[in-house]
Amino acid sequence: MTELWLGQPIWMWVGFMSVVLALLVLDLGVLNRRDHEIGVRESLTMSAMYIAIALAFGGFVWWRLGSERGLEYVTGFFIEKSLAMDNVFVIALIFSAFSIPRIYQHRVLFWGILGVIVLRAIMIAGGAALVSRYEWVLYIFAGFLVLTGLRMFFSKHQSETEIADNRMLNWLRRRIPVTQDLHGHAFFARETTASGKHVLHATPLFLALVAIELADVVFAVDSVPAIFAITTDPYIVYTSNIFAILGLRALYFALAAVIHRFAHLKQALALLLVFIGGKVFAAPLLGLEKIPPAVSLSVTALILTGGVVYSLWRTRAKADRAPVA
Repeated sequence: MTELWLGQPIWMWVGFMSVVLALLVLDLGVLNRRDHEIGVRESLTMSAMYIAIALAFGGFVWWRLGSERGLEYVTGFFIEKSLAMDNVFVIALIFSAFSIPRIYQHRVLFWGILGVIVLRAIMIAGGAALVSRYEWVLYIFAGFLVLTGLRMFFSKHQSETEIADNRMLNWLRRRIPVTQDLHGHAFFARETTASGKHVLHATPLFLALVAIELADVVFAVDSVPAIFAITTDPYIVYTSNIFAILGLRALYFALAAVIHRFAHLKQALALLLVFIGGKVFAAPLLGLEKIPPAVSLSVTALILTGGVVYSLWRTRAKADRAPVA
């Protein structure tokens, strides 16, 4: 258990995955064993629990790996949590496009987490292998982040129609029979055809799950390089990524209730991507190996705080309106 794997002892990886597994069992097996609508208070309580556990884990990283790695973990955690907030807009549109009731939304998000854990592991392991062998890959990541940030700043959010007409989903519809209506919280159900056969069909709940997984692939392309621009330690990158996503899925139901108040947060996230990518190019010009983690964390907090305040101020007239989702 003391052997190294991706730069850290195996017992540290096993310990982290044990914590994640325990949280997933607690979530679905205890707290949300029965389908129910998650209200704002419950969402905030669950999110606070996840944040507390994530920060406690950050304390362990600080104690075990030192202050610099501890700051990198905290910075990576908040950057991933911030960038994933844009995913909330897309998730809300997906649920609306497929008419998924609030009572079943948590189930879709929970099973979506399992796909995220596997997908991020593959992407981060691949990215770590590239960076360790070809250090110049970091500059490709940085340039990609700058271009993505500029594109995001001027782009618009997707509509429900665009999501429902996704090419991958249309491909699935042509190859997998899909029911017209939901069958409770089931992803698959048997329906009787005109010939009297009982055929297994996917339900709209399954299509919503696939759409959310596809959305995470798109967002991972931005967020994974962003954290590699903070640190190249795979352990810090992966743990901060997963803890941030776990907590954001818990916070989704509270954010969805006030999503109309954060309509302008996307521009702040775009600026954050430009900063993260830009600092990789700036460090050599300043005679530094890399920008100190404390500086990255401070600028990240400043950009996000400014984005939240600006968005709340611009949407103050809409404070009493119901959210689109």
